[in-house]
Amino acid sequence: MKKKILIIVLTLAIGILTGCNDSFFDINDNPNAPTDNAVTPNLLLTTVLNNTAKKMAIDYDFLGHWMGYWSRGADYGQSIPLENYNLTNSYEINHWVNGNTTVANPAISWYDILQDARAMEKKAKVTNEPFYVAAAKVIRSIGFMYLVDLYNNVPYSQALDIEKYLTPAYDKGQDIYNDLLVQLDSAAMLLKQNPETSLQEQTADIMFGGDTEMWRKLINSQRLKLLIHESEVLGGAPTDVISKITADGAGFLSAGETAEVNPGYALNKYQLNPYYFAFRKDENNNVVNRFDRANQYAIDKYRNNGDVRYKYFFGQADVPLTNDDAGYYKGGAVGRIYPWESVTKSAHQSNVVGPGLIKDPIQAQWLFTSVESMFLQAEAKQRGWLTGSAETAYNEAIAESFEWLEVTDAGTVAANYLAGSFASWSSNTNKINLIVMQKYLALCGINNFEAWVDYRRLGVPSDVPLSLNIGVAGRHIPNRLLYPQNEYQYNSTNVNAEGTIDAQTSRIFWDPN
Repeated sequence: MKKKILIIVLTLAIGILTGCNDSFFDINDNPNAPTDNAVTPNLLLTTVLNNTAKKMAIDYDFLGHWMGYWSRGADYGQSIPLENYNLTNSYEINHWVNGNTTVANPAISWYDILQDARAMEKKAKVTNEPFYVAAAKVIRSIGFMYLVDLYNNVPYSQALDIEKYLTPAYDKGQDIYNDLLVQLDSAAMLLKQNPETSLQEQTADIMFGGDTEMWRKLINSQRLKLLIHESEVLGGAPTDVISKITADGAGFLSAGETAEVNPGYALNKYQLNPYYFAFRKDENNNVVNRFDRANQYAIDKYRNNGDVRYKYFFGQADVPLTNDDAGYYKGGAVGRIYPWESVTKSAHQSNVVGPGLIKDPIQAQWLFTSVESMFLQAEAKQRGWLTGSAETAYNEAIAESFEWLEVTDAGTVAANYLAGSFASWSSNTNKINLIVMQKYLALCGINNFEAWVDYRRLGVPSDVPLSLNIGVAGRHIPNRLLYPQNEYQYNSTNVNAEGTIDAQTSRIFWDPN
């Protein structure tokens, strides 16, 4: 059963929620303008947590397509460059600068979120509130990790100090990762030394309600995630970081301990759970997304291996072509031309909001799931970084996936799945690839981004289908995004110093392939 952490926001915060059209919180109209001095750390924390969870949940739909989870609905023609991999400097620009600015669902960039986190940290240092300082460092580690994993070298040390650096220099991806681990060390120490939180901090913390031990578990899970991402280039066990995690004593996010936020989602305009609103329906029960539909590759990968989770990751087709399982759960393929097998409408295909992901539009939004954390631990144990049985950790991670999705009779169903040769520990010789393959299957629609990271660093899954678009012209799934055109216009000297960037050949520092 997913752990539900529902925090009742103070009257002032609720007023902000219901009175702001920009999807609850949007403190900065201009991401390059400093946050107003009247905004206090508690309001910034609520904003930052909400926007971070929203971004991680809904802004990586394109990777759902690339990674074989999702496909284009039959209501639509080809989508370029999503389906021909010929990326431009404007593609997915909203990760760097604010993109879509619609009132209903504005796209908030990582740099905008990180600017708010920096403002929170600066204010909290002045007022001597270490809880907010630590939280800001955690968000910093998440946001800049995403930016590095998207672009490799990015502005970091000078990026958020716009008073001094209007054209910030680029830092190396490896150097950024190294410093993010330092930031997490500091955050963990602050929370360990200051375990008690005030009522205001507990209310502002829409994720853990001011529980500093849970924050430390998140920090340790994030530390491990950074290490796993760079596993292929570390050159040995990261004993220094692992020793700090062990010394911290809080452990990791484990079964039933998903980090999720809820600022007060409601069945009102602009207040729905962001995942539900982006991919399923609005407050009037109207379907809002007919583009993102299940990929037949994913459905078959589950179904052909006795895995019922496809019925939880995907919703039944609104208008099934046949009244059986094949009709209820029908996918497509990236770049496919329709009609295909009588599929002429998106309604014939399974939607991407299955009952295991979102049951209703007011439930909490995940930020870092227990499932992902447990798979990270299993891989770390298999690599010899952590003590304990990798097999046990692996089995527990799979069992947690079934529990998290609230599969009927989850324990028994998971045990039966593990007894089959596809998921069996003893039946598979390459244990790392086995762990990562099962992690891939457990994160469908939950973390499309992490699947792309694993695919680039290890080539798992090895059979992710390439787009069927006739314009692919030999291209493969991109290694990275291109720097946005804005950088070439306003920070040309620094971005041009990075050389010629090619999404097909340029790689993230941790990608050895």
